[in-house]
Amino acid sequence: MVTRPEQTRLRGSPLLRRILLLNAVAPALLAASLLYLDQYQNGLLSAEVESLRTQARIYAGGIAEAAARVQDDRPVLVPDVARPLLRRLVEPSPNTQAKLFDTTGLLVADSRVREGQGGAIVTEPLPPPEPRSAFSGTLASIYDRILAWLPRWRSGGGGEVVVDVTPGAPSFDWQPALGPDRQQELRLALEGGVRPYIRRTNEGRLLVSVAEPARRGSQSVGIVLLTREARQVDERLLEIRSSVLALFLLALLLTVAASFYLARTIASPILALAGAAAAMRQGKGRAGSVPVPLLARTDEIGILARDLQSSATALWARIDQNERFAADVAHELRNPLTSVRSAIETLRRIENPDHQKRLLAIIADDAVRMDRLIADIADSSRVDAELSRTASEPVDIAPILPALAELHNTTRKPEDPEVILEMPPGPMVVRGVEGRLVQVFRNLLGNAISFSPPNGKVWLRARPAGSVMEFTVEDEGPGIPEAKLDGIFARFYSERPQGEQFGKHSGLGLSISRQIVEGLGGRIAAENRRGENGKIAGARFVVRLPLG
Repeated sequence: MVTRPEQTRLRGSPLLRRILLLNAVAPALLAASLLYLDQYQNGLLSAEVESLRTQARIYAGGIAEAAARVQDDRPVLVPDVARPLLRRLVEPSPNTQAKLFDTTGLLVADSRVREGQGGAIVTEPLPPPEPRSAFSGTLASIYDRILAWLPRWRSGGGGEVVVDVTPGAPSFDWQPALGPDRQQELRLALEGGVRPYIRRTNEGRLLVSVAEPARRGSQSVGIVLLTREARQVDERLLEIRSSVLALFLLALLLTVAASFYLARTIASPILALAGAAAAMRQGKGRAGSVPVPLLARTDEIGILARDLQSSATALWARIDQNERFAADVAHELRNPLTSVRSAIETLRRIENPDHQKRLLAIIADDAVRMDRLIADIADSSRVDAELSRTASEPVDIAPILPALAELHNTTRKPEDPEVILEMPPGPMVVRGVEGRLVQVFRNLLGNAISFSPPNGKVWLRARPAGSVMEFTVEDEGPGIPEAKLDGIFARFYSERPQGEQFGKHSGLGLSISRQIVEGLGGRIAAENRRGENGKIAGARFVVRLPLG
């Protein structure tokens, strides 16, 4: 669940804004690209032009045949016949206006001009545009405003259509006078070479004009200029744009909903994890500071939550371990210090030289014990720091084990145990730190040798075991109490053989070995060897390290 403070932070979250922005870019670009619809519009206009051109050719053919007379072997238009004929031809098309010009460019007939009552000339305007609904009008107004901000241009439609959609564009006409340009247009019109013309008026009407020569035989008798309002083009474009905008609004709505969903499933859990981390920093989240629902997730957030919880658990374990270590160090140092203080106080009171020498020997032994204890404590403290800073690398154990065995066997006394090495030929590569691995084997060998009887044997074995390399160190000593098989790895635990001088060992050797092995991703365990009769025949330490 998202708490109210988290909801407030989520609304102003930069992550939410980024998600919204990135998700909205795609539909916005799609809508912007579809708003132009140039190709579709050009297709509609081309069809409209072709239809109007066909209609103009029909009109021109009809007028050339019915409204022209031959004079001096040349066909000539008869205006009185052409005017009513042109009006009858245009009557079925209320949105169309036709003009007829003679070969000199003078207007002969106009389908929108007729003679009214009393001989007055009346010009009929084009029918008003059909009223739009409030939604269509609003949408068209919004669309026109949007397009007003976008680049506008004249396009040539493949060289066949001249397009000028600027409101108030000039009409396609030759009136009232013929200049040089008009003469050129007139000549092209008589030859049938004038391109269709498309324009938009101040009222927003889209007009299409075509000019076709009226020929009788091979000679032109005039020019038919046909203009029609392309309402269907605007209506079809408005329908398409309405659909596009509706789809865009729907896509935008879904995008916003999906963005909020992503924000709630990503940003909110991250905020919760940040709160858990803050609680850990303040010492409030010692046990289970990360919310349980986040730990149960199977996605990357769940992995992050579990890793954070594991890190917190490991951190608290390390803190507890350091606290116990500090307490153990204080306890272990207190014993020799107490012994030294008592010996010094006693030394001040006695005058017997023999007693004084004995007390001085005790003080010297305790000093040596404290020095060894402090050295082992410092080494134990450095292990974790060194392993955290040093990257594990492939280490070949094959040359290390023979060197350790040979070093002991060549320097041992006659009654000391013998080290027997058993290992397969070839390299034995594990991941670790060479110096610390040597320390582990030396500690285990030293421990086994100290517990072995005179002239006994210590076996050092190595063999591959699946994905790990297994090393064992076995002795012929008294073995390990069953209740202490795991406790012997505790700090300052010391179970020494009989007859050994007290204080010779600090009890940190096996603890340091365990620190090193587990820090390198391995495992170390202790067990007892048993003979054929089932009795304990010695101790066995097993070390498993990952292959390199």
